[in-house]
Amino acid sequence: MSPDRAPVGALFRRFQERLGAGGPGPHPPRDVAPADQRGRRGGEELTVPEAEFTSYYGRPILKAPVWRWDIAAYLFTGGLAAGSSLLAAGGQLTGRPALRRAGRVTALGAVAASGYFLVNDLGRPSRFHHMLRVAKPTSPMSVGTWILTAFGPAAGVAAVAEAAPWLPERGVLGLARRVLPPVGQVAGLAAAATAPALATYTGVLLAGTAVPSWHEAYPELPTIFAGSALASGAGVGLIAAPCAQAGPARRMAVAGAALELFGSHSVETRLGLLSEPYRTGKAGRLLRAGRALTAAGVAGALVGRRSRAISALSGGALLVASVATRFGIFHGGVTSARDPKYTVVPQRERVRRRESGEG
Repeated sequence: MSPDRAPVGALFRRFQERLGAGGPGPHPPRDVAPADQRGRRGGEELTVPEAEFTSYYGRPILKAPVWRWDIAAYLFTGGLAAGSSLLAAGGQLTGRPALRRAGRVTALGAVAASGYFLVNDLGRPSRFHHMLRVAKPTSPMSVGTWILTAFGPAAGVAAVAEAAPWLPERGVLGLARRVLPPVGQVAGLAAAATAPALATYTGVLLAGTAVPSWHEAYPELPTIFAGSALASGAGVGLIAAPCAQAGPARRMAVAGAALELFGSHSVETRLGLLSEPYRTGKAGRLLRAGRALTAAGVAGALVGRRSRAISALSGGALLVASVATRFGIFHGGVTSARDPKYTVVPQRERVRRRESGEG
């Protein structure tokens, strides 16, 4: 072998050594599937592993809600207004003036706070006014705007009627003193009639978004918010009314706690991967605190029937529990929007179920 061919021969021998003594071996027949085949899709062989869930440069697939804490507060105050108006109607119909008075005044204060939080998030009051130009039954935001518009004046008139005994008996104010009580009764019942819609429409609003853990929890969110509204209204009654008049508040506390705890348990167990944001992090801590405080509030309401102090502490626990629950639901949804896996993995599961004929 000539010297100039020696390097070529050496390279060839090294190549053979790397391949092994037996060489590369025969090619498998074309009609035999590769040993490392990962699966099939539409009859076509997949020879590469399925991609991991990632996003472009690590960014979220969905844009997280730009809502701030004031929207979570709006969720609470709207429920409190609804629950308090139902409490006031119960006090009105059963002849319990302390419950009626506390419910009406709290409902007015809570709906006024709701308006502030909502307008503060919108940025300009005129935007709320613009929502009233049209009525879209298919839009939870439009429906909610009209619910607030109907509830607010009714709750306001009912609360103002509580000031009738302080007015003079003669003159124009004397006439108002005589007219306000019956008008307040009608307005109080009107506010109570719209209260269920006010308590639950925010749950429908959240479930109508693309945020994964909100959207998938569409059956539970209205239930949780309805229960939270009843429990918070019951808390007002337990704090403000004497024990002899607090019977309806105790019954509201039991009903509201049952709905809230059932819905909270469901969103933490039924949604699969999308339940995770409700069990971990800030949302998990808030929801666990809400459950514990709700249970403590109901227990105190039932045990402390004759103790004003225990009833008041129970009412405070129910109010704080409602705040924790609303903020927990809020933060759980925001967390699910920020992590790509909560969008990608459920989508892949739905695709697999369709391909296998399960759904």
